[in-house]
Parts: sequence; C-alpha cells; structure tokens
Amino acid sequence: MNVTLEMTETALGNAGVRLSVSGDINIHTAMQLRKQLKTLLDPKHEEVRVDLSGVDFMDSAGIATLVEGLQWSQDSGGRFTLSGLTDNVRDIFTLAKLDTVFDIREDHASDA
Repeated sequence: MNVTLEMTETALGNAGVRLSVSGDINIHTAMQLRKQLKTLLDPKHEEVRVDLSGVDFMDSAGIATLVEGLQWSQDSGGRFTLSGLTDNVRDIFTLAKLDTVFDIREDHASDA
C-alpha cells in the first residue's frame, strides 16, 4: 500500500502555482495533500492548479481534501483548478457530480 505522495510545485507566470501529485490519494495520504494545499492557498497565489495525472486511485478522503482546497481558494478569492485526471479519478468525479463543481482541464498544456 502506497502511504506517501510525491508532490512537486511549479511556479506559473500569473502569480499561480501548479502542484503535481503522484501516488494514491486515500485515507493514509490525504493529510499530506491537505498540508501542502494549505501552504499554497494564500493571497500570494491567485491560482492553484492541481495536476492529478500521476494519481490512479482516490478515495473519499482525497475527494474531501480537494473540496476543502476549493473552498479555501474561494474564500480567498483565488482560482482552484484540476488537470490531468486519469480515467479512474475522472469516473469518481463524474459519479459524485463534482465534475460540474470543479474547474477541470484536460491537461496543463495551457500553463504559462
């Protein structure tokens, strides 16, 4: 069982940051993601883009963490986007009808 996430931050040219996540986001790793998102969601970042292309599995704890990140960004007036959803992760968002709540992009090719 994978109990760690690999996360890499990349600065974006528009006062934003991309967080690339690899590994399973589950009850064991969601707190790591939460801590990382909490540090990124502050007034200095107008946008946080979370690249999930390295995530093949996500449980309800992972979903709850991303919902919390979305709420934090809305509270601070920032944007929170997801990209690179694998088929498994996309299916979870579709079934939960969260694909209409989050700003989901196919990939991060438009990052500048």
